[in-house]
Amino acid sequence: MIERTSLSLTFIKRLRRDGNFPRAVPLGDRRIGFLEHEVSDWVASRVAMRPAA
Repeated sequence: MIERTSLSLTFIKRLRRDGNFPRAVPLGDRRIGFLEHEVSDWVASRVAMRPAA
């Protein structure tokens, strides 16, 4: 998700810890993934929060 959001891994971990990022999907031993549509929705919600120019 680093490429998709341009956020650092540390920041994504902080957002997840605080419940402000889509929930991870366990994929295997020490591996997680995210549902693309949930991340897209999250990005869209961030865009909607930006102030009008």
